[in-house]
Amino acid sequence: MMTETHDVIRVRGARQNSLKDVDLDVPKHRLVVVTGVSGSGKSSLVFDTIAAESARQLNETFSAFAQGRLPSYAHPDVDVLENLSAVIVVDQQRLGGGPRSTVGTISDIGARLRLLFSRLGEPSAGYSHAYSFNDPAGMCPNCQGLGVAAAVVESELVDDDRSLNAGAITFPTFKPGTWLWKAYAKSGFFDPDMKVRDYTPEQRELFLHAPAGQHTPPAGMDAVGTAYEGLVTRFNRIYLQREPESFKSAQRTAFERIVARAACPECGGSRLAEPARASLIHGVSIADCNAMQVSDLVTWADGIDGKAVAPLVASLRVHLERMMTLGLGYLSLDRATSTLSGGEAQRIKMVRHLGSALADMLYVFDEPTVGLHPRDVASLGRMLQALRDRGNTVLVVEHDPDIMALADHLIDLGPGAGTAGGHIIYQGDYAGLTRADTPTGRGLREHQKVERVRREPTGWIEIRDANANNLHNVSTRIPRGVMTVVTGVAGSGKSSLILGSLPPVEPETVVIDQRAIRGSRRSNPATFTGLLNLIRDAFAKATRQPIGLFTPNSTGGCPECEGNGVIYTDLAFMEGVLTRCEVCDGRRFTPEAQAHTVEGKSIADVFEMSVAEALGYFVQPPILRILERLRDVGLEYLTLGQMLSTLSGGERQRLKLAAELGTPGRTIILDEPTTGLHIADIARLITLLDRLVATGSTLVVIEHNLDVIAAADWIIDLGPEAGHDGGRIVYEGTPDEMTATADTHTATHLRRHVRSAAPED
Repeated sequence: MMTETHDVIRVRGARQNSLKDVDLDVPKHRLVVVTGVSGSGKSSLVFDTIAAESARQLNETFSAFAQGRLPSYAHPDVDVLENLSAVIVVDQQRLGGGPRSTVGTISDIGARLRLLFSRLGEPSAGYSHAYSFNDPAGMCPNCQGLGVAAAVVESELVDDDRSLNAGAITFPTFKPGTWLWKAYAKSGFFDPDMKVRDYTPEQRELFLHAPAGQHTPPAGMDAVGTAYEGLVTRFNRIYLQREPESFKSAQRTAFERIVARAACPECGGSRLAEPARASLIHGVSIADCNAMQVSDLVTWADGIDGKAVAPLVASLRVHLERMMTLGLGYLSLDRATSTLSGGEAQRIKMVRHLGSALADMLYVFDEPTVGLHPRDVASLGRMLQALRDRGNTVLVVEHDPDIMALADHLIDLGPGAGTAGGHIIYQGDYAGLTRADTPTGRGLREHQKVERVRREPTGWIEIRDANANNLHNVSTRIPRGVMTVVTGVAGSGKSSLILGSLPPVEPETVVIDQRAIRGSRRSNPATFTGLLNLIRDAFAKATRQPIGLFTPNSTGGCPECEGNGVIYTDLAFMEGVLTRCEVCDGRRFTPEAQAHTVEGKSIADVFEMSVAEALGYFVQPPILRILERLRDVGLEYLTLGQMLSTLSGGERQRLKLAAELGTPGRTIILDEPTTGLHIADIARLITLLDRLVATGSTLVVIEHNLDVIAAADWIIDLGPEAGHDGGRIVYEGTPDEMTATADTHTATHLRRHVRSAAPED
């Protein structure tokens, strides 16, 4: 009996976020899929309760010194959590690592390749570290292994038509009155009221390029107490090697304008020193290997033999083939990790973990099918099963029916979102779920109606000779006034064609993607949609108090946390920490502001309302219109004051879409809008897209979801494969013509989908 209890993770009384005293046994050493509508509590259960507690307890086994350098996890709100395994979370967080992090470094394939070249490369560059651009022995000395050479554009750094006193130096840290500005304006070398264009050639050279310490200002004129050096010389020393992301917003904008980046002229962007570039295996250098896409690198590795390196080549091949199996064969090892999507990042992490010798671990995945074409979902499923078969527990939050069908055990949360969710409404196998009376069960039974009246274009947008990235001089036309879906396997060129080519020919195009929304930590759905202005006006009018009293960053805001509700502590080289403000208890507002109520609710209460609750509270038509748009995009469970930084990529995209619903008639690009959406929510999304078309919008949707593809008026399918084997249009036309005649990966899966959706006789 004792053995049986250790075969499950016991959860009792889980109340984290929206969970309602959840009691649950999660079977161990199984593939367990957790599903439910958006906001039903999946992440609260899997990530914020089970994974967080496992990580917290693991961290507590380390010394206090080590714990101080590890992420800190709070106790989840749960009565009992037993039989936890050590957790590895494989999520969609973008991969960090800075400018030196590449697909090769993060996947560990680069390490195997370096070892191979150290054994077989001729002439040898030395040990494996001599083939690494992250080691002084192997990095290009000109660019320090970054592959790019940055140079100051002097005309952007200095406005020749201004004087020093008038702000001739355009970078913010050199603006008039600053410490660095005084190094020039108070140096005694220049008339601070003279326009820079009137400097003599000698003065200009001194101003811009003088080496440090060679020129001594007149006595008493060295205002900054350091050796004089030219502006460009100083800028290069202090700022040039920094990444734009390290600057504050205004400085980042100025930096990106002032600094031009191009491939390093010495190493050609390969990042490597000459000895590493000159060392060859079968006429190919490690720089060439890094630049190949993975599918080509597999072919190259096949040609390498020799008993001494056979195990190494076999290991290299296994990792490369895993990349291909997960639909990443189009990537190259030198691709910067900062350019990868969340789905690509998650699958690369998966490649690393599949090579691990660890067993009896708890692996947690967050929608691993994101960004995957239906062709590649089955391969992903086999990878998840392989992790399970090595003795691990695999816990997957997922909406894709094909992954649900592979599960040993399913946990369905709901029935609704937010306060209407947080319950376990089904546990069992896939066959049982298809019969269950839950939103997921009904969604699996009730396919989208595929007989649609296709809308006719009102005109066409021409794209000619597009050749960005892997595109092969693609020319196409996008119909106006209808919905076009652009599809194809991951890496086939969809984003390159649409995001790279449509906005230039249609300048008013709106792009609704999943990227983070720029703003401060106080940004939330109320501020982003304009609701806050309407709400504070309504409160001010009803209570006859000043508007500022109902604004968190004005007189009504808690002075301790400046109306944020949380205190942010910057830990320098470590990740910053957010803690609830003890003065206002996280409610953002002063006691005076909270004392004024409208219909029994204070402004702090409103910030804590969900969209659904706010719809039942407000009566003002302008407020209701915005709330209805948020509900229409499936965000009725969000609270009005929720920090935007806590939203998923899919939630951010739907928030942007809600804002766009108020301005119909434009050309709109949506980049995989079904990300994070439950089957039931996809039907609502399609209705919403139809509504935008009906009001005169032109929609271009980059998408893999077959329900959305079947609902399109026009399809542009790219392929036939990914990388240099893609970048071509393999089909253009209606969905009906595609299922009838096309021979592409998308057509194959769309035919299967349409047949399964056909009514039974």
